[in-house]
Amino acid sequence: MFYDHTKIYVKAGDGGNGSIHFRREKFVPYGGPDGGDGGRGGSIYIEADPNLNTLIDYRYHQHFKAPPGGAGARQKMHGMKGEDIVLKVPPGTIIRDAGTGELIADLVENGQRVMVARGGRGGLGNVHFATATHQAPREAQRGEPGEERWLLLELRLIADVGLVGYPNAGKSTLLSVVSAAEPKIADYPFTTLTPNLGVVVIGQPGSGDDFSFVLADIPGLIEGAAQGVGLGHEFLRHVQRTRLLIHMLDGASFERDPWQDFEAINHELREYDEHLATRPQIIALNKIDLPEAQKRWLILKAQAQAAGYPVFAISAVTHQGVDELMQFTARRLQEIQQEEAERVAAQSIAGMEGTILRPQPQDAFTITKEQGVYVVRGKRVERAVNMTNQESDESMDRLQVTLAKMGVTKALEDAGVKVGDRVRFGKVELYWGE
Repeated sequence: MFYDHTKIYVKAGDGGNGSIHFRREKFVPYGGPDGGDGGRGGSIYIEADPNLNTLIDYRYHQHFKAPPGGAGARQKMHGMKGEDIVLKVPPGTIIRDAGTGELIADLVENGQRVMVARGGRGGLGNVHFATATHQAPREAQRGEPGEERWLLLELRLIADVGLVGYPNAGKSTLLSVVSAAEPKIADYPFTTLTPNLGVVVIGQPGSGDDFSFVLADIPGLIEGAAQGVGLGHEFLRHVQRTRLLIHMLDGASFERDPWQDFEAINHELREYDEHLATRPQIIALNKIDLPEAQKRWLILKAQAQAAGYPVFAISAVTHQGVDELMQFTARRLQEIQQEEAERVAAQSIAGMEGTILRPQPQDAFTITKEQGVYVVRGKRVERAVNMTNQESDESMDRLQVTLAKMGVTKALEDAGVKVGDRVRFGKVELYWGE
């Protein structure tokens, strides 16, 4: 089964708690604190694996949780780090935050990896809180909670050239002829229900002047595909990565005019993604070995040339005109790749000249009032609260000082907080006191 989109939940491991411990040895009655730090929780990564071609592994297993870090121990021993989890996906997978729609990564290269949930930091042991005036602190940090989120995974096939057209236009037959791919072929519409890939080699392999590209057979599109009619959305996403399109037209269809088919499919491409309308296209009228196609060829050729499209007459079954089509496709693709390389180089130079790097503020936070609760949002603020041991008076005193230094206390007072009001920091909710 070709499974090309899914939704998964990832939860990184929490950091281990710091230890509250004091050195106890026979001849060292006042050894002082020696509690160690907690270990960092395991993080979750997603990596592109060339051995995969669908997301079927995530159809039934959609929740992933990394192990937490170990707690600190006596004699300043650190807790063990939680083991990382690496989830494998096919190259071409796009990762988005399910809540915000934010693009996290587009994994297009084999072995490319991105962290999608960072493990929480381990809490500090009480050895870090000893001072000259406070030599026996009964205070240690809790581990930081690991990041958690829902992710949308969407696979878009990585192909240089895409075959598009109406069902039964002969796309799968052409793919089987020009590559080693073995798609299902039959003489009825919608034979192809999943995209198929094949590698086309132009020239003698290994000669040094050969050129190869990946050709994708996109299942037949119909009118309304951009609105999801049929399986439109399922298939159109795979056209988006292609650099060049071969638009297959059925020259022997008794029901439709080839040029009207061409305009109808282009309308669907434009409706789905306006950039697809500008994608270079080559028109191929298939089944030229049949009389019906031969009658239509001269009219279609004139229409295509008038619109500025290169056009070929082929027969995927008898191989007539197929070599010429593939050779022209290879030359056009090389031109496009050269144009892309020059454009990227120019953008890199312009970017280096005009880019100014500025550090991002880490102390930023916002305060809102939601259903009677004051909600403080900010990465550093939430981390400070989450890592505070609320059962320790010393830790809570330190938290008050920290919030005051960060300006949170004054900001809450300016927002109108009063004694007894609830204030939420991430998942922690506190009551505002004197």
